[in-house]
Amino acid sequence: MAKRLEPKNVNLRLERFDYRVVYEKCGRAKYISHLDLMRMMQRAIKRSKLPVWYTQGFNPHIYIMFPINLSLGFESRVEVMDFALIEDLPFEEVRERLDAQMPEGMKIVSCARPVHQHTEIAAAQYRIKFCADKSSEECLSLFGKFLENEKIEIEKRTKKKTVNMVDIRPHIKAEKAECDGKYVYITLTLPAGGSFNLNANVVMDTFFGMYDITADELCIERTKIMVENGESFT
Repeated sequence: MAKRLEPKNVNLRLERFDYRVVYEKCGRAKYISHLDLMRMMQRAIKRSKLPVWYTQGFNPHIYIMFPINLSLGFESRVEVMDFALIEDLPFEEVRERLDAQMPEGMKIVSCARPVHQHTEIAAAQYRIKFCADKSSEECLSLFGKFLENEKIEIEKRTKKKTVNMVDIRPHIKAEKAECDGKYVYITLTLPAGGSFNLNANVVMDTFFGMYDITADELCIERTKIMVENGESFT
């Protein structure tokens, strides 16, 4: 009978301490893709010399987990990454050592033990700033009309590659809308997480298309990640 292969670390049971960092991703860093972000964070952890915990098995690797992805081109000051160490180090030491390895546009804001599970994420808040080929006052008025629609339907592809029409109006919660003569500023709360996600870009593209608006500049920043009761995930 062939001998069963087992990983070399099968009997290695190191104590594990979980950490959650909140980080900023702004400026030029907003163009770092999610795959490149994972690679960059792994390199940063290695360079920080933190006693990182590796996964068990035939291909051990640094355990890192991003509870919710950020769309390419979005900025954020509330992004989250979970990882683990084999030593129980002070939170501030972990934050400082990891922050020292961050590239331009990224900053480690805080470090703590995880409180909520990633499956508890229910919504995210976005601050949107734009100017267009129409005046800010007209755009603000049109956005008010946009929200007055009983239905706002978009096409959504299913896993079976069919297209369904989905009404996104019940999922759009406008917290604030104002303008300053050039820009329009809108704060939206949209569903996020495992059950249903609504991208802020989809909302704005639908709005622009409905009223024939061409955006000259569009900036979207995620400002909050929330669980079902509205409490901050971080």
